[in-house]
Amino acid sequence: MSEQRVLRFAPLVLCLSLGIYAATANWGMIDLKVYWSLAPNVLTDELYSITMPFTADFPLPFTYPPFAALVFLPLSALPWIAAKVVWQVLSLVCLWWLVRTALKLLADKAEQPYDGTWRRRALLWTAIALWFEPVRKTLDFGQINLVLIAGTFAAMVATRQAVAGLGVGVAAGMKLTPAISGLYFLVTRRWKAALWSVAGFAITVALGFLVSAGDSWRYWFELLGAADRVGPVGSVINQSLRGALSRSLGYDVEMSWPWLLAAAVSVALTWFALRAAVKAGDTLAAVIIVQLFGLLVSPISWSHHWLWVIPLVLWLVHGRRNLVLAGVWVVAVASDVITILINLQPSIWEIPRPWPLAALGWVYPALALLTLALTPKLLDPIPKAERVAT
Repeated sequence: MSEQRVLRFAPLVLCLSLGIYAATANWGMIDLKVYWSLAPNVLTDELYSITMPFTADFPLPFTYPPFAALVFLPLSALPWIAAKVVWQVLSLVCLWWLVRTALKLLADKAEQPYDGTWRRRALLWTAIALWFEPVRKTLDFGQINLVLIAGTFAAMVATRQAVAGLGVGVAAGMKLTPAISGLYFLVTRRWKAALWSVAGFAITVALGFLVSAGDSWRYWFELLGAADRVGPVGSVINQSLRGALSRSLGYDVEMSWPWLLAAAVSVALTWFALRAAVKAGDTLAAVIIVQLFGLLVSPISWSHHWLWVIPLVLWLVHGRRNLVLAGVWVVAVASDVITILINLQPSIWEIPRPWPLAALGWVYPALALLTLALTPKLLDPIPKAERVAT
């Protein structure tokens, strides 16, 4: 069956996918409840003093900067049921936007108009990506990831320097992980965007101090860097290098020599991949490479942080890069292997575990390292004449 015949049914497939999801979803949305219930405490300087009781594992604290609490205040004003519905709808729209932004870059790279075919591809891939583990966990937990990543992605590829920089800076002010996006501005020599991102981030910090100086001081000078405060570093849901190494060695490696060695390998692979992407003029590849690097070296990269796999798969498929690697990624994120490993691990707090569980717990970081290693071979450089013309 040709792609065009399949794409004819893309709107129907998306509707069916959304319907099945709505009927089977976990509407507990525990992380959203943390945002919704604890954010107002920023107005009384108690944002990091009060936790939300959660008997399954541990009391959940508010872990983001004070500026994030300010952003969540309008949501906190809604009844809980309304807040859940609004957040789910917003997250699903952002999922489509994430897909759409990646496909638009691919169409531009191929010098094709973003026409009906590309729009239907966006609908079809949104329906498929809905069943990726990072997406499902983000929606089930009511996490901020889809909203944050869609906004960060749009900002990174914005043509106006101020918009790009401010967007990334504000995203980093909400949750620190988008700050790695500044590396993209540096390697592409978008110096003004890099400066604007610093300014945007500084504005968010200043607003936090203006509203709650006590909470801001505590966050930036006491709580920042306490990775274990947001959850168990060694749990399999942490798919960073630190998490994978800790499970393999049986203790939290922190920033000791095993992590430093793995980080050095990541830096080298990222450098070669980024150099190839810049030479090829491939914006989408460069964005993905930077974000994979950030996921690898961050102390905590929960499996639901790995939403950047979606544009990666689209790049591999529609950029005609490597269908085998794309298929492996799809199997990894659609097989729910992380959830299976979560159920099999001794406990979220116990780092040592049987070696098969430790080995399988490398699934995302191992694939990310492989992807970075293969990327230079997958990229076609811009012809010399074209580089001279630009």
